[in-house]
Amino acid sequence: MSDLHPHAQKNERTIAIVGLGYVGLPLALLFVQKGFQVIGIDLVSHKIDRLNSGISYIDQIQDRDIQAALDSKRFVPSVHYSELQKAEAVIICVPTPLTAHGTPDLSYLTQAAKEISRYLHKRQLVILESSTYPGTTREILLPQLNQAGLTVGADFHVAYSPERVDPGNQEYAVESIPKVISGVTPGCLDRVKELYGQVFTHVYPVSSTDAAEMTKILENAYRLVNISFINEMAVICDALNLNAWEIIEAAKTKPFGFKAFYPGPGVGGHCIPVDPSYLVWKINQYGIDSEFIQLSNAVNHRMPLYIIQHLKRQLAPKTLKGAAILVYGAAYKADIADYRESASVELIHLLQLEGAEVSYHDPYIPSLEVDGHKMASTPITEAILKKSDCVVIATDHASLPLSLLAEHAPLIYDTRNVTSGLTGKAKIVRLGGGDQPHGKQK
Repeated sequence: MSDLHPHAQKNERTIAIVGLGYVGLPLALLFVQKGFQVIGIDLVSHKIDRLNSGISYIDQIQDRDIQAALDSKRFVPSVHYSELQKAEAVIICVPTPLTAHGTPDLSYLTQAAKEISRYLHKRQLVILESSTYPGTTREILLPQLNQAGLTVGADFHVAYSPERVDPGNQEYAVESIPKVISGVTPGCLDRVKELYGQVFTHVYPVSSTDAAEMTKILENAYRLVNISFINEMAVICDALNLNAWEIIEAAKTKPFGFKAFYPGPGVGGHCIPVDPSYLVWKINQYGIDSEFIQLSNAVNHRMPLYIIQHLKRQLAPKTLKGAAILVYGAAYKADIADYRESASVELIHLLQLEGAEVSYHDPYIPSLEVDGHKMASTPITEAILKKSDCVVIATDHASLPLSLLAEHAPLIYDTRNVTSGLTGKAKIVRLGGGDQPHGKQK
């Protein structure tokens, strides 16, 4: 299966991880915990400086976790690709965003592949984990690695294994989430199976790298379609004066055939609103399209605008122009410090276009940029709440001071149903709530 001396101790084995973000850094620490030597490569020098100082820049990872990895002498953060020569395996965890035109941006991947090819050596295994369209491993990564003059499946090995990180999720440890794996050749699959079998509780092989890439797209497209659908149901329930949250809870009592999704201001984060568009771009080359994905994207993008229009009706006869609006939450989901593709940012942008005086509060995000302008998180005080015309709850952080808002804000627009059952002086309006009594979410 492998010529890597399978009986060697883990602490004699060295792997490298390229890209130390939300995927790469937790993976690096996991390998360290399992006894491997780990080289972490990232070209953002201030990240490497912080890691070498024992400081984390990801909210789910504590400083003590970084320091413990450094103290073990098994974790070496670096900006130098030349360190890859020491590794038996290189795992690529670089960003795969969209361009301004909504097409795949694989510039981080192509740059990483070019650098890796310079140091590729015999018996080395290269694994791509970044989310991407079916065919990327074969069509983009492999041709670049072939520039090293080695033969895949004989001299070196290439695999794809989609990341399944869920920021903020405390229920599942990284190693306990089943790991889908694939290889360009059967020998490549054997190599990744042996390596990942050392750190993950369960590995699940599929027939090809294309199949593994499509698995990740399916997972995220499924969530995009269903969340967008339930957002549309919330809009419909508002029009019919029905409570979407009550109806979802009732439907959830069915023990089969229904899985609950909940409304919100829009789907955010790096994966769900991005990855399905990679598939759309790819299949357009075959003359086909995905109407489900396209429609879901359209519904998702409309949600912030719908909230603005709904909010206008609640403020009447006052207009948004000149109104003091406090948006609670900039992160795209609760209890994380990530605002990539966050609907909150679009809400703030639209409110500003309406002429509102907009501020925001987020305990995890002290500052952010909206349309090129930097904003700082505003503290929530009685005085600030009393001066506001409305507080829009866009993110349901656990530290959300509901009682304070209910007592001192004149109007709360709740997009997450966290005010269910809350009483106070504030008028409370909920996305998808109609004017009916509200059942408890969750």
